Amino acid sequence: MEIKIVETPDAPTPAGHYSQAVVHNGLVYVSGQLPSNPKTGEKRVGSIEEQTEQVLRNVAEILRAAGSDLNLVLKMTIYVSDVGLWSSVNSVYEKMMGAHRPARVVVPTKELHYGFQIEVEAIAAVRA
Repeated sequence: MEIKIVETPDAPTPAGHYSQAVVHNGLVYVSGQLPSNPKTGEKRVGSIEEQTEQVLRNVAEILRAAGSDLNLVLKMTIYVSDVGLWSSVNSVYEKMMGAHRPARVVVPTKELHYGFQIEVEAIAAVRA
């Protein structure tokens, strides 16, 4: 059984000992992504809406590099620094995910790295 490591310059480079994603048995496992701009390295710590859009774009780029996309997401885990941000996160999420409704879990946390308010990880199918 082969495990394929996914790397793309279109998403933030991992800052630790992990991969952006791995593919195994037709599934792609995307590591937790933060709202950093991969082109400039800028940490997007503006509004929760801006952070949510950037982090979902990062996930989408990794999925694309793995032969998948947001429409093939099976499960998404969203970590938010304050559950009070949820309605704003959900509004951007709904816009970006469209009609697709994967399984999802929201985990309220205290703090995330670098002052971010959101982190997202995903599991998706790879196109056949």
